[in-house]
Amino acid sequence: MPRFFASHENISENEILLIGQDAYHIARSLRMAVGESITVCDMQSHIYECTLTDISDTEVIAEVVSVSDSDTEPRSFIKLYQAIPKGDKLETVIQKSIECGACEIIPFASERCIAKIDKKDAPKKAQRHNKIAESASKQSGRGIIPVVREAMSFGEAIEDASRSELFIFCYEGDGTVSIKDILKENQGAKSISVMIGAEGGFSLKEVEKAREKNAKLAGLGKRILRCETAPTFALSCIVYETEL
Repeated sequence: MPRFFASHENISENEILLIGQDAYHIARSLRMAVGESITVCDMQSHIYECTLTDISDTEVIAEVVSVSDSDTEPRSFIKLYQAIPKGDKLETVIQKSIECGACEIIPFASERCIAKIDKKDAPKKAQRHNKIAESASKQSGRGIIPVVREAMSFGEAIEDASRSELFIFCYEGDGTVSIKDILKENQGAKSISVMIGAEGGFSLKEVEKAREKNAKLAGLGKRILRCETAPTFALSCIVYETEL
């Protein structure tokens, strides 16, 4: 069944209003008719099963048939901090991470990033990234649309990540503990931050800063993972330990 997101002000007790691109998509791309069913999420983990009652290219009205809580959101609020990779890899990371349960994604610049932050382009990139996030949320049946924030510095990212109940710093060097053991020792954490490096990994200076912020240095197994693979792997481990 087609899934859409609506802002709270467009949802009443009995009806939901969909406007703009969503309305056009229903009317033109999907060619739906009055009487057909859609699913609408309010971005607060509530699911509305609806029947279409009025359709035009600019707005669609749907009657609410039933309301339930979303069962697709992870038990912990998971924030992914991804060092900016080359090319369009970040777009893949955003898509797959949302499918795996990330609730917020924060790109950041580390010492070994080849790609750099362009302050002028940052709002435009964030807008594109959030469109990808919305599409991935619809496709994977999420109850919210995770936010992709504008890129920040390593210092800003590590300070932000340290506020979570559990801060996992993924690292392939010495002094790590397996992510499996870290998760078992921290069962019940309501907020989890996961930090992933770029193609060249993290510098020793950055690793020391992570230790200073009480990060758990986590190994991701015996093999070296690409920067676009590591977040999917780490998030899958978290979901396995907390949900399955």
